[in-house]
Amino acid sequence: MNGLFITIEGPDGAGKTSIIKELFPLLKKVAKTEIIQTREPGGIPIAEAIRAIILDPKNDRMDDRTESLLYAAARRQHLVEKVLPALASGKIVLCDRFVDSSLAYQGAGRRIGIAEIARLNEFATEGTTPDFTLYLDVDSDTGLRRIENHRQDQIDRLDSEGLEFHQRVRHAYLKLADKYPERIHKIDARKSFQEVLEMSYQAIIQQYPQFFESQEGDRK
Repeated sequence: MNGLFITIEGPDGAGKTSIIKELFPLLKKVAKTEIIQTREPGGIPIAEAIRAIILDPKNDRMDDRTESLLYAAARRQHLVEKVLPALASGKIVLCDRFVDSSLAYQGAGRRIGIAEIARLNEFATEGTTPDFTLYLDVDSDTGLRRIENHRQDQIDRLDSEGLEFHQRVRHAYLKLADKYPERIHKIDARKSFQEVLEMSYQAIIQQYPQFFESQEGDRK
């Protein structure tokens, strides 16, 4: 792969999607090659259709392993249809979630087992791993409070899980960050939005000067 694969991860309420929305145009201004933004599950029609099934609150009878398989299926199609071709052509891919999410949410949150979910996703991705991952960390109490205050009309199946579920998810993310410090860069998402955005931006452009122009003075 000649391009650059960047993922952004975090527990619910970390502000991940909002940060990506603002981060992408900032990176686009200084990228030395084309950059695309995408998400998981989703990013392409087949994966978006699977996303709707997974997150629909009406699907409360969904088995945990079924959920895991659906995530892996969406990931596979998204990878081969969008991510890998973009990387092969030298593009930068900025992706909202990847395998780390499944390890945290299904492996730990659903208590299926991180090793089991890792094996499933090894098959689905053929070992594809991000070059760099931003992990936006927030404690579960704060995250759930943010969801309740700002996303009341958009609560999905995973958002509605209890505190202990979200604590298991966060603990798994922290373990992954400790295990892969060379890939996963942790950011304190309890800070202000602008601080988190700036730290995310600087972490990426400083890590990969070959893909991004250095900034002198006011980048705005």
